Parts: sequence; C-alpha cells; structure tokens
Amino acid sequence: MKIMDILDETSIIQDLYSTSKKGVLEELSNVLVQGGKLPDRDKVVEVLLEREKLGSTGIGDGIAIPHGKMKGIKGLVTSFGRSIKGINFESIDNKPTHLFFLLVAPENSAGIHLKALARISRILKDPSFRNRLMEARDRQDLFSIIAEEDEKF
Repeated sequence: MKIMDILDETSIIQDLYSTSKKGVLEELSNVLVQGGKLPDRDKVVEVLLEREKLGSTGIGDGIAIPHGKMKGIKGLVTSFGRSIKGINFESIDNKPTHLFFLLVAPENSAGIHLKALARISRILKDPSFRNRLMEARDRQDLFSIIAEEDEKF
C-alpha cells in the first residue's frame, strides 16, 4: 500500500492553527468531512480521542499518527497537517509535535489499518524527510514531498 493511494492534496493542511490535541484532531477530521470522505466530524473526533486514552499516538521526533476505526466508512482515509509552532500532543518524548498523519479505517479492517500505520511510520523515521516537510512552502509542496518519499519504498 502506498500513502498516495489514501492521501490527496485536498486532505493536507499546511499550517494547523489549533494549539490543543482536540483542536488538531478536529482540523484534520474536518478536512476529510469537507472532502466527502467521512460523514461526521464529531464522531470521528470521539473515536480518535477514545484511542488517545489508550496512549498517545504522538510517537516522538515531532510526529503523531492519530488513528481509529469507524463503522459506516468504506475504506481507509487519511489527512496530513503541519504545525510550524508545534503543539503539546503528549508525545512519548514530551516534545512539541509538528507533523500529523490522521488515519481512519473501517471498523473491520485490521490488516490495511496496520499496513498504513507501518508505512507512515517508516517514511517518517527519516530526519531529512521530516525537515523537508517542515520547510515546504505550501500544500502542493507538502504533497509533492510526501509523494516523492512514498515512491522510494
């Protein structure tokens, strides 16, 4: 599975304005609802916050991959957001989080969900890739950088 199979340019937020975990989840969910990929922002945020109670999806190095499963959706969807200032996402390293990939999967789709998480985690391990994302000028630049990195694996 490629990230480009589940991410499109309209699902990228170049500069998140929220300063809280819930606010970021709302922004990242809202872009998917506006794009017709998810039916209800509040339900999505509820699912994501429930998952966060199990442990933060802030994995360190300025990265978070909030994710959850929902009834009533047909396929895996994702959005990406960047916070230049960084926010407290309760990451395991207690540092601000800047790069967010949000994943929402159908309720009965463990395999595809885990493959997407693994792929995103793998490409985000590269510090030069993270730096390029932070230096990107706009949404198109972010999308191109992600697409280019996605082709390497």
